[in-house]
Amino acid sequence: MASHPPPEPSSDSNKQQGWGDHEEIHVSSGGVQAYTDDDADCESRRPLLLGTPAAAECYSVSAAVLPFLFPALGGLLYGYDIGATSGATISLKSSTFSGTTWYNLSSVQTGLVVSGSLYGALIGSVLAYTIADFLGRRKELVISSISYLIGAFLTAAAPNFAIMVVGRFLYGIGIGLAMHAAPMYIAETAPSQIRGMLISLKEFFIVLGMLLGYIAGNLYVEVVSGWRYMYATSTPLCLVMGVGMCWLPSSPRWLLLCAIQGNGNLPETKEIATRCLCRLRGQASPDLVSEQVNLILEELSYIDQEKQASFSEIFQGKCLKAMIIGCGLVFFQQVTGQPSVLYYAATILQSAGFSGASDATRVSILLGLLKLIMTGVAVLVVDRLGRRPLLIGGVSGITVSLFLLSSYYTLLKDASYLAVIALLLYVGCYQLSFGPIGWLMISEVFPLRLRGRGLSVAVLVNFASNALVTFAFSPLEDLIGTGLLFCGFGVIAVASLVFIFWIVPETKGLTLEEIEASL
Repeated sequence: MASHPPPEPSSDSNKQQGWGDHEEIHVSSGGVQAYTDDDADCESRRPLLLGTPAAAECYSVSAAVLPFLFPALGGLLYGYDIGATSGATISLKSSTFSGTTWYNLSSVQTGLVVSGSLYGALIGSVLAYTIADFLGRRKELVISSISYLIGAFLTAAAPNFAIMVVGRFLYGIGIGLAMHAAPMYIAETAPSQIRGMLISLKEFFIVLGMLLGYIAGNLYVEVVSGWRYMYATSTPLCLVMGVGMCWLPSSPRWLLLCAIQGNGNLPETKEIATRCLCRLRGQASPDLVSEQVNLILEELSYIDQEKQASFSEIFQGKCLKAMIIGCGLVFFQQVTGQPSVLYYAATILQSAGFSGASDATRVSILLGLLKLIMTGVAVLVVDRLGRRPLLIGGVSGITVSLFLLSSYYTLLKDASYLAVIALLLYVGCYQLSFGPIGWLMISEVFPLRLRGRGLSVAVLVNFASNALVTFAFSPLEDLIGTGLLFCGFGVIAVASLVFIFWIVPETKGLTLEEIEASL
């Protein structure tokens, strides 16, 4: 099995935008330590492990695949639900193809079907706050797969509308848990050199799931009870995800944190964590893996990780910085109008005379392919270019596209080609920036002791912002018009650019311990 040593440490890794000013760098046998002016009295507690031994991050590609693949299925199932539901609502409300006596759904009932998983995801995010650090990342993903499975089964087999809504909520709880635990597990188990690529690949899986959902919708939309087949198709993937997560090892960082906090015997846990990390790295060099475990323990010992995290600590010190970065990114990810732009996709393409645009499912497949391609580009370059260049470039394109859409709906209503260009530019730039990088950054910036709770708050902000934009869109459109609404989204996109430029740091190539110490 091929192993990959990490790149040489960058000489300017302390000069990245957004970290604050480090006045001194001291090198000792324990690693490299960084200090700020106001932390001079805490010198022994602020290591920055810029000198991590190269061999400590050696890894086998084949060993790194499965610890990514099974958690990423949680993202694929989330995307599949988005794609399948667009076709399922058409099938469910059809008097010809519904196969039910309760097909004549009101707008509120349709909203519950479409948004039921979103409500469930909000609940799942709240649950994640309370259970994440107790259960650990792996068990949380196992519970997520069970919730996915039960939710999909109940939705597909629902004898009445009420049972279907219950199934949608349960599936949504699985989404909330998976979107919380999957990026954490991948971030804590992946080698630092490819961590960005792997977490961004989770976004690729979400988009792939959407595309598969659109394809399933297109296949079954004109089949009697086709909506049942659409939802039932996801059940084998739920089983694969659950079995796979039971087989994978626990996160070594989470195991060591539990031991430091008194939940287990430290020497025994250290041995287990070493075995887990050997499995995750391919067992190529157990001595070097043991050295990396020692480095993680050293960082934990410096930062009072033995104390249990309290709610107030999430909004203090470096976790407050992480909260501002993470929650800010996922908030702007939604309030720059992503749900609204996609809502208008079919209308825009129809106005341009695209023959396939009359069929909503085929339009969705077209956009799904574009999203998939652009996410693939982001995955390939994120660990080469870094997070900030992709965010700044992508969000700049989003800003331009939103103002173009605003111009189309206010001044240039006959220039349908302009709307199509703006739509494609928006979708492509979103998948280069906010789509994958938002989830990547929130999995990297939170301190280990507060990562579970901090990430659950960020995921809650994500789904709550999505709900806000979804529910506020129609009233705002009626109040100020489509053109002004897109102009408003454009102004918010400009604000997000300012936020990214001044607040969001570069984390390319850094270990999680280096990121934590820098914050």
